[in-house]
Amino acid sequence: MKHSIFKSFNLWHCTWCLGAVLALSACSDDPYDFDGVVLGVESKVGKATAADARMTEVPTLQKGDLFVTHNLITTSQVGDEIVYDTVMNYCLAYDTVQFHSRWVAFRFDGSNRAKNTGRSGSDAFQDDPEIASKYYIGYNGFGSGYDRGHLCASNDRLLSEDANRQTFYMTNMSPQMSQFNQEYWVEYEQYVQGLGRDASFSDTLYVVKGGTIGNDQTLGYVYRNNGKQVAIPKYYFMALLKCKSSGYEAIAFWMEHKEYDVEADKAEMARHAISIDELEELTGIDFFSNLPDVTESEVEKTVTLASWKLN
Repeated sequence: MKHSIFKSFNLWHCTWCLGAVLALSACSDDPYDFDGVVLGVESKVGKATAADARMTEVPTLQKGDLFVTHNLITTSQVGDEIVYDTVMNYCLAYDTVQFHSRWVAFRFDGSNRAKNTGRSGSDAFQDDPEIASKYYIGYNGFGSGYDRGHLCASNDRLLSEDANRQTFYMTNMSPQMSQFNQEYWVEYEQYVQGLGRDASFSDTLYVVKGGTIGNDQTLGYVYRNNGKQVAIPKYYFMALLKCKSSGYEAIAFWMEHKEYDVEADKAEMARHAISIDELEELTGIDFFSNLPDVTESEVEKTVTLASWKLN
């Protein structure tokens, strides 16, 4: 699906994916023409930028959502000099009516696959400092049998203590049934982490996760002490795009938010696997729209389970 306002490309220079089956595709985020800001999307000045919005993992932004990035400062030694750089840890689109993120997006690559820390403690939960306080929902538990379920999992971001603590912002939390969160969803999370940290599987694994928050795709609301009503998704999804020297491949998962009496093994995951095109129809979200049109069309229409270790 191609509804992105980021439509004008110059030559898309291929870096590690030279020789890719899909012409004009690339794993890098090389620049292309973009004139102006993201219309209808509120951004934090100096934080979420148009350049961030055109990264490969970022879906098309929707009018009214807050586009938020959580960044890390990295250092490297170049000769006698220390060089500082800013890299995106993860980003999200926050719906200020449903008080729930539409999606979160991030990547696994050679710069962030390492596991250098563990999960932060329960005191790490806090409102997201990158959004206005009027959108805060409070960081206490959701109650009523619902966990504060991570979208970008704590174990997705183990590069540093700072990277991990950022996953405990409440914009990254979804009211998930305890059994679903702790026994079913977590299996999908571990599957993605295994792929993402396997350098032989991909050069880069792009990940988008979320829960449905449209009026006909919610189970109801969690009511907060401050009067906010947080949507409870009826369905959850994941969209994965891998880039390797042979090109791109994609897969999506779509599952009902309920208590499951089966383990999320490979057979169960395969049962919930769909194409990106199918996921776009279900969610109304345009995934991986920053790819060249030809590449996007090819990778989003089919799923090869063997390519994702699910056969």
